[in-house]
Amino acid sequence: MNCEPLWLVSLIAILGSSVVADETVAVAKGHQSLEWAPDAAGNRAALKSFGDWERRRAAILVGFEEAAGKLPSRENLPDLDVRVGERIDAGPYVRETITFASEEGDRTPAYLYLPKALKPGEKRAGIVALHPTGTLGKGIVDGKGERPNRAYARELAERGHVVIAPDYPSFGDYGDYDFATDRYESGTMKGIWNHMRCVDLLVSRTEVDPEKIASIGHSLGGHNAIFHGVFDRRVKVIVSSCGWTPLHDYYGGDLKGWTSDRYIPSIRDRYALDPDKVPFDFHELVAALAPAAFFSNSPLRDANFDWRGVEKVAPQARRIFELLGVPGKMRIAYPDDEHDFPTIEREESYRFIERWLR
Repeated sequence: MNCEPLWLVSLIAILGSSVVADETVAVAKGHQSLEWAPDAAGNRAALKSFGDWERRRAAILVGFEEAAGKLPSRENLPDLDVRVGERIDAGPYVRETITFASEEGDRTPAYLYLPKALKPGEKRAGIVALHPTGTLGKGIVDGKGERPNRAYARELAERGHVVIAPDYPSFGDYGDYDFATDRYESGTMKGIWNHMRCVDLLVSRTEVDPEKIASIGHSLGGHNAIFHGVFDRRVKVIVSSCGWTPLHDYYGGDLKGWTSDRYIPSIRDRYALDPDKVPFDFHELVAALAPAAFFSNSPLRDANFDWRGVEKVAPQARRIFELLGVPGKMRIAYPDDEHDFPTIEREESYRFIERWLR
């Protein structure tokens, strides 16, 4: 009987079958450290080269999919079948309320912001704007919520970008979504699928440069931007506001908040809320974004995502950006604020997006 974790079984299949029991146990126990990588035989070895990192990145994705479920095949995707409802002229841009076919049997609601007065053949950056938790869903990032500092979809549209702001399942016009009957092991993986389909929609537009794609979000949207960027290599810049800290530092290691159907139930059901048993951690995912650019807003008084955890693991993630020759593409801001996306940091993140998409 095979007692190895499923993520390790899958990794062994990727790397070869010569991994022995003692070595796999060592790998399993040390998954949070970014100092090692599996060598060609699957043994744990010091991470020194690009090849080492490619093997380690594969292991990180295997671990994440063990917890969140496999990303379904993207072969034979259905037509997007974009349907436009309301269309509002907002001055520098037009905002369309749309739905599109994210997959057979499911339509995702979204706002699509289209800049006006483009020159013939002109292409702009395409940005996926992911909303925080709230019943208004995409309306929050359009500035309709009660809290300020959340209108980054609208603000990025005002800066001339093509922006899509989807509802996350169970919020906004997606409020009746049934996680129990879909094909995903987690709401998180359904979100990743939908957000990749948002990029499919963006790159299908003649106004969008397919080489200039970014993903941005706050809180719920903050970690979803990370998840999205890890799986979708078309995304060249990721902005996460109040979206991550190591699992041990999330409410002191109390992981119940991650376990609803919207997120990753296996953290409770399979890993007993134990950060050491969960087969991924957030700094691994941040490192896996490289060489894409990454901006983190991590306030000093955020009660959800402790900045001290971010600061503790940032050097490990930064080392991967340095290994890949892009040290300037990782930026963490620590404003003296609560669980918020303050104006200074928000505007800095816009400039960061524009710099690295230029």
